[in-house]
This record gives sequence, structure tokens and C-alpha cells, in this order.
Amino acid sequence: MSVKEMGSVRHVIPWTNGQKQVLKPIGCDPKIYVNSCHTHSLFEVLQCLRREEVFCDMKLETDDGIIVSVHKVVLVSASPYFHAMFTSFSEGDKDFVHLREFDSNILQLLIDYIYTGKIMVTEQNVMVLLQAANLLQLDFVKGVCTEFLQIQLNPSNCLGIKEFADFFNCMELSSSSEEYIKKNFLKVVEADEFLFLSSDQVINLISRDDINVPFEEKIFECVINWVKNDLDCRCDTLPKLMEHVRLSLAPQEYLSIKIFEEPLIKNSSKCKDFLIEALNFHILKNNRRITIPQTIRNSPRQTGQKFLLSIWDSMSSIYEYYISWYDPATKLMHKTIRINSGSRTIGLIKEHLIFSISTTQNIYPMEMLDLSSQSLQWTPTVSLLVDRIFFKVCVLDDRIYAVGGVVNRSPTNSVEVFDASIQEWRLISPMFTEREDHGVGVLNNLIYVVGGYNRQSVLKSVECYDPSLDIWTSVTQMSTSRRWVGVGVLDGIMYAIGGEHNENNRSYFLNSVEAYSPISKVWSFIANMHNCRISPSVVTYNGLLYVMGGFSGVKFLDSVEIYDPKTNTWTIEPFPTNEEMINGAVVVNMPSHLRAD
Repeated sequence: MSVKEMGSVRHVIPWTNGQKQVLKPIGCDPKIYVNSCHTHSLFEVLQCLRREEVFCDMKLETDDGIIVSVHKVVLVSASPYFHAMFTSFSEGDKDFVHLREFDSNILQLLIDYIYTGKIMVTEQNVMVLLQAANLLQLDFVKGVCTEFLQIQLNPSNCLGIKEFADFFNCMELSSSSEEYIKKNFLKVVEADEFLFLSSDQVINLISRDDINVPFEEKIFECVINWVKNDLDCRCDTLPKLMEHVRLSLAPQEYLSIKIFEEPLIKNSSKCKDFLIEALNFHILKNNRRITIPQTIRNSPRQTGQKFLLSIWDSMSSIYEYYISWYDPATKLMHKTIRINSGSRTIGLIKEHLIFSISTTQNIYPMEMLDLSSQSLQWTPTVSLLVDRIFFKVCVLDDRIYAVGGVVNRSPTNSVEVFDASIQEWRLISPMFTEREDHGVGVLNNLIYVVGGYNRQSVLKSVECYDPSLDIWTSVTQMSTSRRWVGVGVLDGIMYAIGGEHNENNRSYFLNSVEAYSPISKVWSFIANMHNCRISPSVVTYNGLLYVMGGFSGVKFLDSVEIYDPKTNTWTIEPFPTNEEMINGAVVVNMPSHLRAD
């Protein structure tokens, strides 16, 4: 053996014939071994050394006189703040630093975190902890504090958390707070925090396009409540606030009664001008020959909490019909109510007025449901001029069009339109072709009528109507004749979905879909649905096409198929009702007073 000496310690190293033992090469690659406990054990030792103040070369003192001993190299390795302090500033040559405006308990928590990787976040310390972690640039601690506060968000604290996040430049927390405020706006403005905002903060809130406010009158009410909370100091700010309330979007009756009678409005000439402007808007918008200049006060807000409002009938009980609110995001049904009998389809006008009309039994008049009212009360309206069944309806410019169908047991080409502002139906130019069981869609302010049946054959022809000219024109026909076809419009493309095809006196139920581009004027096939479907309801939601219900040839379907045009794929989901036939659906902002089951 040879002996290697280090100081006074003798280390004996085995040798063979004076040489190191070396494996004979067999072609084995080198391998790296990692001790998974090494880092943890190392920092456990460092933490023990710190607590015992062994090898510590820096002391940190807080304003309340608490001193914490640390190792510079450990702090420098964990925090860019300490790295800059000890390498670029005079503190690097010192062994004592006073950290001003630092809470000693928070500093101790953060030093423990640097040595252990563990941090305890509580409701009591999270705000101060986030502030300190932001200063020391401890990204993990900042992230978990942000996550903790995001979980704690509620209507009573979200405004304060948003202000805190903005002040300390916590962008992720600021964004999540902002999203929460927008989504839960109606609850937020009922909390005390809202009442103590500045006028500029209120304006910043109510001027947004993307807050979830189904009805503009709620904006007016929260503004009035804010002003009245400190009337003497805030009364003069009302005109500046009302400039951002879109009164033209509120119902005319609400303007004439509620707002007109509000003393704060009566006592402000500027506010009265806004009210007159809104009332004039309602008068002018019923005149199609007048173009109304668009301003911020008559522009609809862009987003809200969207639901699919569907109407369906029970297959287990005759003459039981229901209307339901389905949330595509959560796939949950939020409310279901029974309505009058009669197989019906539905549509939406004026953003809050639902119409329901029977297309199979003409003994039932069209009915209207005002979602802005506090109750779900259907109101009968004027009956159609033509006694028709098996027709189709669509909505364009807040007018309802009843297209084709069967009159006196024969298909018809007649069309009529309903103007809700004057509660009146009138006949317009007829189609070229008599049709029943067809599909209709609205694309680029034109009404397209697709396929159908004329008692001689199933049709593949398509024609479109221009309301400004009262003229019908023929357009490119589909590749496949389709009866009971669903029609949807998404991103400037019209889709003819499913339906029944007849060939050589044989009927086929289809799962195929054709897409029409008004630019190329060409129909082209896209991916097939999972199921064959006739008479499905079709709606557009969040950039996707929802095809609901219908009949497969064997049974009525209780599923929804969703088409993504970006991937040309369909996904299928169950629809959460039992034994039903879906007769129609629209996308609506479901008001908060109707959301509770």
C-alpha cells in the first residue's frame, strides 16, 4: 500500500502492484448517478447552521429590532434582490443590513422558505407576504400567494384585491381579479367595496364593453346607488357617470317611468339630455329608412354569461313542453320550466325578448317572453296572417320571418314578417319555390332558404331574400337534396346539417354536412356528424356550432354535437334532460334573477 498524507491525517488508499484498479473495457457507456436526497439534506444542514448561527456572515434587522442571521451565499442563490444587494451595492462589504418597512414575522417566513422551500400562507399574512415576495423577487412565493388570493376572490373583496395587485404590479392576480369582476359584476356592485370607489374607478368599471350585464338598467341603478351613498360629495359627478351608461339599450318603458321619475336625473340638465337622446333612439330605430349614428351610449356591450335557451317536449307525456337554460361551459342545466302546449320553435329579438311559435298547430298564437322582467310570463301576440303549418322562422334586424310551410294541405311559397315594435305581421314577396320541411339561416343580412320538400321531390335548391330590396334570388344548390335540414351560420359560412335524402324512392337519414361560402358561392362537404339527424336545432356559441337533438331514424336524440371549424371535427355530449325532443334553441344572456333553480 502507498500512503497519502493530508495534514496530520493519514489516508490509506489500496493499490495493486503500485497501480490503480481499472475495469477492463467491455463497451459500457458512462452513467451519471443522482442522489435525490442530496439537495434536501444539504439545505437541512444549512438551516441548522443558520439557526445555530454557524458560519453566518450577514445579519438582517427589521424596523421592530428583530435580527436574523443568514449566509450571504444562500440568499444570493435564491433571490435576485439579495444577489444585486450583495454583489452590486455597498451592502456586499457589510455584515449587517437594516431592511426598512419589513415585518419581522414575514422576513422570518421568507428566510425559512429560502432554506427549506416551504412557505405557509394564511388569510392574515397573504397580502403582506405577497408584497415582500414581490420585492425580494421570490417568484414561487409570489405565485402561491397569487393562487391563494385567486381562490379567496368573492364579490366583497375582488375590487380591493384588484387594486392591491395593480399597485404591486402582480399582473396574474390583476388579470384574474378583473375577470372575476367582469363575470360577477351584478354581485360586485352590491358589495360595500363598490360604494367606496372613486368616481374615476366607477367610470373605468361601467365603461367596459366586456362586463357581464344582461340589462343596461342595472348599470343605471348601480350608478344611482353609488351617488346616493355620499350624495353631497357625489351629486356633481353624476353627469360624468351617466355619460357611460348606455341608456339607449334600456327598454323604452323603463326610460319613461323609472329613469324619467328619478329626482337626480330631473335636477341635471345634462342627464336629461342623455335621457332624451335614449328616447329618440327608440323612436328612430323603428324607422328602417333612417340610419342612426352609432355612439357609445347605443352600442351593445360585447359579452355576458351566455346560455343556450332550449325548448323541448317530453316523449313520456303528451302535451308537456319545457324551456331550459343550458350552460355549455359547465354542461349543466340551470333552470327548467313548463310552458304552454303545442310543439314550438323559439327565437330571440332585441337581445332580451324570446318569441315562441307553434309550427305544427296553428291554434296557438305566437307568444313573447321578456327576460328583463322579474317573472317568466309568456304574453300572447298577434297571430300570423296566413294559416300555415310546417313553416320555418328566423330573425333579422329584430324582425321575425315566417317562411313557407303548408297552407290548405299544400306547400306554399308565401312569406310574412312580424315587426315587434308595432306588433304587426305583413306579407312580403314570395319565394320562387313552394317548400315545407326546409331550413332557414341568416348570413350577411340576407335570409337563405335551404332544401325542403314540394310534395314531388326532396329539394337541393337554395334561394335568398334581401329585405332591403324585397327580392328573392336563386343561389348555388347543395350537392345533396335535404328535407328537415338543420341550418347554422358561423364566421361567415352557412352549414346545411343532416336531414332526409330521397333517392330511387328510398329515404336516407343523413349525418353529412355541407358548408356554403358566399364569397366563392360553392357548397363543400365537411366532416360527418357522429349521428344521423333530421330536424336538429342549431346555434352558434363561442366560435363553435352546436347541433342539438333531432331524430336519428330510430329515436329522438338527447345529445349535442359540437363542430369546431378550426379542426374540422365533431364532438358529442349528452344533453341533460330525459326523453325529450328539442324543438329550438337560442343563445341568450340569462339574467341573474332567473338563474337560481
